[in-house]
Amino acid sequence: MPVDTKRIRGPEESQSPLLFLSPGKVPEASSRQGVRGNGDVRPVFARCGLISQAKGSAYLEAGNTKIICSVYGPREAERKDESDMKTGRLVCDFRLAPFSCMKRGAWIQGSEERDLSQTLLESLQPGVCLHRYPRSQIEVNVMVLENDGSILAHAVTCASMALADGGIEMFDVVLGCTLRQNGSACLVDPSFSEEYGSWQEGYGEEQGCVTVALLPNLNQVSGLTADGEMREDMLADAVRSCMDGCHKLYPVLQQALTRAVKKKAPPPEK
Repeated sequence: MPVDTKRIRGPEESQSPLLFLSPGKVPEASSRQGVRGNGDVRPVFARCGLISQAKGSAYLEAGNTKIICSVYGPREAERKDESDMKTGRLVCDFRLAPFSCMKRGAWIQGSEERDLSQTLLESLQPGVCLHRYPRSQIEVNVMVLENDGSILAHAVTCASMALADGGIEMFDVVLGCTLRQNGSACLVDPSFSEEYGSWQEGYGEEQGCVTVALLPNLNQVSGLTADGEMREDMLADAVRSCMDGCHKLYPVLQQALTRAVKKKAPPPEK
């Protein structure tokens, strides 16, 4: 994507305004002191239907992680050679806003974002009824507004909400959850500092990070990514903990979708 040379992008590096506050006025961090390791996820806020131009959209906050997603289609595929007579095509685009990280990023999509786009596609595809949309294309665009950890897992949940809000037929919604393993200790839904704090140069022995995408009603795993060095039994326990975390997020997703359906429903006849 070409760079907009007329846009004032600001400085390459910036400092948080929280650094200039007095110590007594600094707000609490997004980490959950006192509840680590018992499978609790961060408080989640979710809403659907915020982008009027899109077929479906969703916004999700988990701690300080903020993600917005829009869905377009189904519509005719741009390239005829990529269309299928029997099934549709799902396209995912994952972007990190330049201001979402501590160090300002670029507008052009990087290798990390391309990998996240492919992982997001593989996680969502088993939950979408693509056979109902032959020769069509469904586009999912995810934008991370603030990165405070577990962005892939929450992007899966947000994209699933946007697909459901857009009326796309699905076998089941897809929920995501991340677990950070450090020896015998683990933390579900870690923040950025908890996920990468002292492991910027790589993971040590019995350390890693696991992300699971789950179809909760079918109880089937649609996506699994794991980084680090973890034993087989440790990885199995991490997957089970992530599945439990997904089930804890399911009521929030149901409530947001129910509210969106009631908002779109016509008023009752008098």
